[in-house]
Amino acid sequence: MQKGKEQIEILLIEDDPDDAQLTMMALEENHIVNNIVHLKDGADALDYIFHTGNYANQPVDMRPKVILLDLKMPKVNGLEVLRKIKSDEALRKIPVIVFTSSNEDPDVKQCYSLGVNSYVVKPLSFDQFKKAINEIGLYWAVLNRPID
Repeated sequence: MQKGKEQIEILLIEDDPDDAQLTMMALEENHIVNNIVHLKDGADALDYIFHTGNYANQPVDMRPKVILLDLKMPKVNGLEVLRKIKSDEALRKIPVIVFTSSNEDPDVKQCYSLGVNSYVVKPLSFDQFKKAINEIGLYWAVLNRPID
């Protein structure tokens, strides 16, 4: 995995522009991460992760430390993105945190059966949303020790 400033620390896959902006702002405001990539739909995310389509020339060793994934997205939903990541030997070690508005029990169960590392329901209040993002970022991008 590439080290230093070029390393993607968090890959944010989120179609809601307000949630994406708030997430990036909360992470940057507290200096939790330096390099965030935001993708707006599941199809673009799969191209990015698997180095296909518009991302075919991206270095293969350029992998995120953490993926923050929404479930309800256009083109390809978050469950399918999660399924493809966790079924690939080279990618399954990347922590994937589902950060979604869905509190539906079937979604939670399906995500865990597919290998999600954490499932977090987006808080409704602005302050709680920022706090949740800060805690997720601090733990998964800074404190967690991944397997290389």
